[in-house]
Amino acid sequence: MPRMQNQETDLPPPVTGAAVDTHAHVFRQGLALADTRRHTPDYDATLADYLALLDTHGLSHGVLVQPSFLGTDNSHMVQALRAASKRLRGVAVVTPEVSEAELRTLADAGVVGIRLNLIGLELPDLNAPAWRTLLDRVNALHWHVEIHLQAARLQGALSALLAAGCRVVVDHFGRPDPALGVSDPGFQHLLRQADSGCVWVKLSAPYRNWAAPACAAPGRLAAQQLLDAYTPERLMWGSDWPHTEHRHLASYPAATQWLDAWIDDPAQRRILLADTPLKLFQFQGETP
Repeated sequence: MPRMQNQETDLPPPVTGAAVDTHAHVFRQGLALADTRRHTPDYDATLADYLALLDTHGLSHGVLVQPSFLGTDNSHMVQALRAASKRLRGVAVVTPEVSEAELRTLADAGVVGIRLNLIGLELPDLNAPAWRTLLDRVNALHWHVEIHLQAARLQGALSALLAAGCRVVVDHFGRPDPALGVSDPGFQHLLRQADSGCVWVKLSAPYRNWAAPACAAPGRLAAQQLLDAYTPERLMWGSDWPHTEHRHLASYPAATQWLDAWIDDPAQRRILLADTPLKLFQFQGETP
């Protein structure tokens, strides 16, 4: 198994051809922060730095996800999307009360989905009128809903979103309990949702589920079960750059090496790196 790399200069061979990093964040110090947050960064994660990492690793496209500590003010992410419109797409955080005009403005900037980051938060009533209106608008825009919460809590969220006709992207392997791993009943429920045809899963941030630096091994086991259930057509990879509160455990080179440790077949790796995300995140016809 490839060793974990901790320095950005210790590089694996670059990816060749189109390839998408489906999970990264950009921000800088001094931006307005959400009142309720789990992390307050004391560093900058700039667009220039991120694009340089994509270039270094031979990745053609990236997806910016609104970080939870910036709340629903997506303006910094939108600015980055507009600065690299052919290369980037975005996933925004909004309230149910967001207007249709505001959603269309986000769409014009390159946003293709909304995120529900429910770590530390209660699951909202997704069947309430305001939420159903928002989800109907998301569907009309051909967006997806990205969810981030522990595997034990996935069933309720997935059931409501699928019943609303949404396409759903599940973050970070579905966040199985570290002590249970793939035996987590919530993770097993996630595997069964492959039959819906409307769920995608990101192979990303293993250090959020398992202890680093040994997180590659349980990540491989989870990836193999997800691959068997979902096929590479509904799996994707994300770096989770800049790894926020886990910066001491991860690096961009390590993230690319973990993918190599999880997926053996180059053809499968190509599908989940390119074919699947290029379509889901609406990159068709875009060349950087």
